[in-house]
Amino acid sequence: MGRVTERRRVLRIRDGGTSTRPDTLVAEEPLEIRLNGEPLAITMRTPGDDFALAAGFLVSEGVLGSAEDVANIAYCAGAVDGGGANTYNIVDVRLAQGVPVPEVSLERNVYTTSSCGLCGKASLDAVRTTARWPVFDLPPVRVTSGLLAALPDRLRAAQRVFERTGGLHAAGLFSPEGRLLDVREDVGRHNAVDKLVGHALRSGDLPLSRSILLVSGRASFELAQKAVMAGIPLLAAVSAPSSLAVDLASDTGLTLVGFLRGASMNVYTGEQRIDLRSAAGRARQPEGGVSG
Repeated sequence: MGRVTERRRVLRIRDGGTSTRPDTLVAEEPLEIRLNGEPLAITMRTPGDDFALAAGFLVSEGVLGSAEDVANIAYCAGAVDGGGANTYNIVDVRLAQGVPVPEVSLERNVYTTSSCGLCGKASLDAVRTTARWPVFDLPPVRVTSGLLAALPDRLRAAQRVFERTGGLHAAGLFSPEGRLLDVREDVGRHNAVDKLVGHALRSGDLPLSRSILLVSGRASFELAQKAVMAGIPLLAAVSAPSSLAVDLASDTGLTLVGFLRGASMNVYTGEQRIDLRSAAGRARQPEGGVSG
């Protein structure tokens, strides 16, 4: 089984001096996802949670909607290295009887990098038409800006592998009260979200209609797509969203928050889900505080 981290020797330069020492790096290996034995996609990922990653990917593609849609997920025994050992880098998802099998064509058989997938206006239209749980129809979720401001520190405190490597993205799932429900790390931000969604699918927790998704990097179209397809009403990111992510969020009713850093944040869409009274209270506070 692939490891989450690996050790490499490095030359370290500090204050004009040099030394050699081992350094801990995050592992990155390819994972091929097959659907009923047919190749579907390849992603560069951090090994671990591979079954959840594959399941979450298929949720975002509109193939899966519940644990009952899956007959089996397994590593392919034929994926071996030069020494004959299984590399555990090919996962095959078998659909349950009666679940429609999408057309697996060269268009869909894409190579997905660890930084971004392929997307465009056609993908935006596809998400609008294939979402199983339209965000506009989800039960109301309302949170304070103060609660959102506290989430990045809670996510950071839960990033165990990041502490050792500094090289992983994280995705965290929170309740409307700010309780951390799940966190996953991966070299690819979209893989971290797929692992979250895949775990939720396999546990029977979809749709995630009373959840907040927080990602440690930027909010791309692909991450907004994954939130919508999993029935998540609020996506927050510590960095910037893309224009297409904002377009998708606006069209589907997703609340999209970017640049979530301390008490400051930008709300791009869906501001009706955010109670601004705490922010308004801070704005009215005199700069020098309250005198006694």
